[in-house]
Amino acid sequence: MNQINFIGLQTLYLKEVRRFLKVYNQTLIAPMVTALLFLAVFHLAVGNHVQDVGNIPFGKFMAAGLIMMSVMQQAFANTSSSFIMGKVLGTLIDYLMAPLSAAEITFGMVMGGVTRGIMVGIMVSIGISLFIPISVHSWASVIFFIIASSMLMSLLGMFTGIFAETFDQSAAITSYVITPLSFLSGTFYSVANLPGFWHAASHYNPFFYMIDGFRYGLTGYHDGNLMIGVVFIIIMNIALWVLVHNLLARGYRIKN
Repeated sequence: MNQINFIGLQTLYLKEVRRFLKVYNQTLIAPMVTALLFLAVFHLAVGNHVQDVGNIPFGKFMAAGLIMMSVMQQAFANTSSSFIMGKVLGTLIDYLMAPLSAAEITFGMVMGGVTRGIMVGIMVSIGISLFIPISVHSWASVIFFIIASSMLMSLLGMFTGIFAETFDQSAAITSYVITPLSFLSGTFYSVANLPGFWHAASHYNPFFYMIDGFRYGLTGYHDGNLMIGVVFIIIMNIALWVLVHNLLARGYRIKN
C-alpha cells in the first residue's frame, strides 16, 4: 500500500487556497455583494406581500438560500477554473508528473474548493446579518450540509474542468446548468407552493436538497425529507469522487 504524500498534498491544497485568496475581491467580497443585492431586490419587491414562509420571516427564509447558493457556486468555480486554467496554460500535466496519486490530487483540490465555499458562506452570513438577524437551529445540519455541498460542487467543478477544453465551454456549463439549477432549487421561494409537476421535479434537483437542508439548519424550516437529502448528497459525493478519481488516474483529456 502506497504511503500518503502529506507534503505534496499540503502543497497542492495551499496552492489552491492561495490562488483564490490572492484575488479575494473577486472570490470572497464579490459573492457577498451579489448576495446582498439579491436580498435587497427580492426583499423590497415581495417582502411586503409575503410576510412569512412556514412561520419564519421571508427575509430569514431567503437569507439561508442565498448563503448556500453562494457557497455552491463558489466551490464549483474554484475547481473548475483551476482545471481550465491549468489546461490553457499547459501546467495541468505537472500534477500527473508530480509524486501525487489521483486520490491525493482529488482530495487536495476538493478541499481547496470546500475551503473557498466555507469562507464565502461566512462572508455572506456576516454581510446579511447586518440587515437580517441570523440564528442557528441545528449546528449539525449547518456543518454537514455546508461541507457536503461544497464537496459535491467541488467534485462537479473538477468533472467539468476535465471535460471542458476552454474557458468558454466551462462558462457554458455554468450558465446553462449550474446557475439554472441554483435558481430553481428554492433559493427565493418555497417549493411547497409549486404546482404538481414542478413540485415533483424540484425533488430531483440535487441543489434543492443542499439548500433545503442548510435552511433547516438555520431556521428549522424545510420543504423536503431531510434524510433523503442527506443520503442523496452522500451518494452523489461518492459517485462523483469515484468518477473524477478514475478520470484523473487515466489522465483523461489531460494527457495529450
